[in-house]
Amino acid sequence: MSPIRAAVPFPALGTKDASETDPRHFTLHSSGLKTNRDAWCYNFARTQVESNMARMISTYNAQATTCQGSEGQLDRDPTKISWSRGLVSDALRGRTHGFKDERVYRSLYRPFTRQYAYFDRPLNDMVYRQESIFPTPRHSNVGIYQVGDGSAVPFSVLLTDCLPDLHVTGAGSGGQFFPRWTYEKASESEQSSLLAAPASDGDVDEWGYRRVDNITDGILALYREKFGAQVSKDDVFYYVYGGLHSEQYRTTFAADLKRMLPRIPLAATASDFFAFVDAGRKLADLHVNYESVEPYPLHEQSVAGLGDWVAYRVEKMRWADKTTKKAIVYNAHVTLGDIPAGAHRYMLGSRSALEWLIDRYQVKTDKASGIVNDPNDWCREHDEPRYIVDLIKRVTRVSVDTMAIVDALPELHLG
Repeated sequence: MSPIRAAVPFPALGTKDASETDPRHFTLHSSGLKTNRDAWCYNFARTQVESNMARMISTYNAQATTCQGSEGQLDRDPTKISWSRGLVSDALRGRTHGFKDERVYRSLYRPFTRQYAYFDRPLNDMVYRQESIFPTPRHSNVGIYQVGDGSAVPFSVLLTDCLPDLHVTGAGSGGQFFPRWTYEKASESEQSSLLAAPASDGDVDEWGYRRVDNITDGILALYREKFGAQVSKDDVFYYVYGGLHSEQYRTTFAADLKRMLPRIPLAATASDFFAFVDAGRKLADLHVNYESVEPYPLHEQSVAGLGDWVAYRVEKMRWADKTTKKAIVYNAHVTLGDIPAGAHRYMLGSRSALEWLIDRYQVKTDKASGIVNDPNDWCREHDEPRYIVDLIKRVTRVSVDTMAIVDALPELHLG
């Protein structure tokens, strides 16, 4: 039996293989959003998501009211609609759907690539349990996305405060998301009582939901027994995040991590435990708040005399030299150089963080629908012409600082 499956020293992360004597860390975990129509449901521009989905839903409703139960009568024009098995089934039953502005979310589509997503069960292929994690765009949460077992993509984890895609670390990664909190819908009577009395912590919120701690009582008891009564559920959460970054752990259990959910080794001492907790908190701050970290001082070679919206428009970035990867040709006007070698060590799946930016921040046109996904639209909607240039500098900083934290992690006793 692999040592990662040992009962007490390696408690379960999720529900699989957990028991009363081997408590799990998280009550609930979920796959990310699977739309089966990404070109329609995702875009860098909120206005594009709204217009694309409103247009598609209008086409769908017209079909649902006229197809009279005959699949052969459905309009299959991919520039008007993207069909899926569930949507075809609804149409044949005459079910109509409405566009809901409140179902447009900020999402994490790929590492350090936020887009807007249309998150509504009838128009998505699978939402899994994400409705309990991000019930509305107003409900805050954070969670650990990990590459799915059985994936060809190398193991990695990334904390986010946004609705995660199913394949955050690339096609085929099929990861699981472990949230810090979940939300449950309150009964009508509980919602009515909220209107009659001031809210307090743990009560139903103004949208009719109650926040529930997703770290189990059983796992908290196990950590407190080993590391002291001062351990909190937040400590457990950040210990897990720090521990899953351990290169020693990933190397030792590489084979296990390809075929099952991680099991978490307990630190040898309380001092080591809190060192992992501290590292996890620092990593979480870097990875969630990457848009506000101090930009790394890359050398920015640019052409003078151009307006910002011209100078910083991106079409498709590339490495100046794929062998050295010391500079990124941003566009015909701007090159970013002096990229430190250490930045390339921070890998998320099969790409480094910087490689993910090069891959995702380009103008793309979906062949079937003709829909354009333009990262410059994100800059325009947020009135930040330098957003992508500064993002490269910030993710460089995140990459370097992440590896410095990882290199300083204590040794795990995995015998």
